[in-house]
Amino acid sequence: MLERFSVRAEDQVLVDHEALRRTVADLFVACGVSDDDATAGADVLVTADLRGVETHGVSNMLRQYIGWFRDGVHKPSPEWTIVHETRGTATIDGDRGLGILQGGPAMQLTIEKARDVGVGTVTMRNSGHLGPIGHFAYQAAEQGMVGMCMTASSLLIVPTFGALPRYGTNPIAFAAPARSQPFMLFDAAMSTVASNKIGLARRVGADMEPGWIAEPDGTPVMEERPAPSGSFSLLPLGGTREQGSHKGYGLGLLVEVMTTLLAGAVPRMVERDTKPRHSFIAYNVAAFTDLDQFKDTMDQMLQTLTETPPAPGHERVLYPGLPEHETEMQRRANGIPLHREVIDWFSGITSELSVAPLVTL
Repeated sequence: MLERFSVRAEDQVLVDHEALRRTVADLFVACGVSDDDATAGADVLVTADLRGVETHGVSNMLRQYIGWFRDGVHKPSPEWTIVHETRGTATIDGDRGLGILQGGPAMQLTIEKARDVGVGTVTMRNSGHLGPIGHFAYQAAEQGMVGMCMTASSLLIVPTFGALPRYGTNPIAFAAPARSQPFMLFDAAMSTVASNKIGLARRVGADMEPGWIAEPDGTPVMEERPAPSGSFSLLPLGGTREQGSHKGYGLGLLVEVMTTLLAGAVPRMVERDTKPRHSFIAYNVAAFTDLDQFKDTMDQMLQTLTETPPAPGHERVLYPGLPEHETEMQRRANGIPLHREVIDWFSGITSELSVAPLVTL
């Protein structure tokens, strides 16, 4: 994550990841979520914070999830059903459940299908926010597979040359296993900047870079300015046509097809009441090649990348997943830095829901 979004040292409060998991799980249970689902949901959120993905960790997302449960937007105990299925595919109706609680079982079903026929693909409609989708792609990689995950939700991005937002940030995640190197894990929105980073920017007082957001009429904002306090529209990955925004736009539409149309749903740009949609894909490496050879070759490729001479002004070359792995090791040992405002929120919500307070370091 860009340094500008990090919590300043004077605003940091360190929290042990296990203590954070317990508190998050307790808050989910207080909202009516089952113990197993609460534990799984806490793992998704806290793992995001451990890996430095604060945009989709407890700081930004947990308060939204609790608010959605309270307002009846999502069901804490949905009865999701498989509405169409073959040996290698399935379509799930999420029954307005919360995506981060449904993503694990959905990906596991995908993995089981991939074990059977080589490739598994599961789509889910009528669900909720999926959180850090790389978590579910990584789930497949941990079981010797190449995992992919995509999700489509809110209307936030203006298409290239467009004046109104027509689709969401529509992130794509990809994970592949290695033997001794940290796994490759790519997880990125198809906008120039993830929408949740706007909230982080407000909290830490960071400015927006040129090409991140659009004026109300769709014109790209091409100078630095403070994070907007109200509604805003994002630009496709690339920012402007000259910088390749048509590519981000096309990838965003690809996600709509994979998550929405294949699930038998309608894009939110057509029907505003459409709930979030997701896609889970797993490739069983053993169905294509020898798994040990795959892992060894991944090690060679990833090591070659890290040994690439850096350009002037840079310390080293990274690959997707390496910074997150290093951040996780450091935060497991030393604690997760949360903003004081987040700690204050935890103090209020745990008292309100009669949950044991969060213990800080």
